[in-house]
Amino acid sequence: MRFFRAFFSGILVWIAVSLSFYVLEKVYFLEESFLWQSILTTIFIVFFAIGAAKFYYLKKYKMSGLQLGIIMSATALILDVFITVPYVEIPNGRSYESFFTSPVLWILAFTNAFTVYIWKKKQDIKKTPV
Repeated sequence: MRFFRAFFSGILVWIAVSLSFYVLEKVYFLEESFLWQSILTTIFIVFFAIGAAKFYYLKKYKMSGLQLGIIMSATALILDVFITVPYVEIPNGRSYESFFTSPVLWILAFTNAFTVYIWKKKQDIKKTPV
């Protein structure tokens, strides 16, 4: 059950990031600037990752923050393989190769995993008695 909840947390992050790119693409002064969309989404993913981690740890599971972050990022990447690329990227003239070689994708995945790791570490420090 704890892995199902970890996968679901990854799905939540994937939905939030996908919606962020969709909404930012519709903003008048950002619609043509993938750079600014990426910068803003990289900032947003910190909050998405923390929210998804809080959701996961509501059940008091003991999984490490790094492990959870990696599972969440891997889940999002799997959803990208089966949903984002075939239904968004390919119709817009891009390919699996262009999507998965984009540094933005890997920056977002790393930021997600690292954020969950740091957040969990801070939570563990708060719980440790002095």
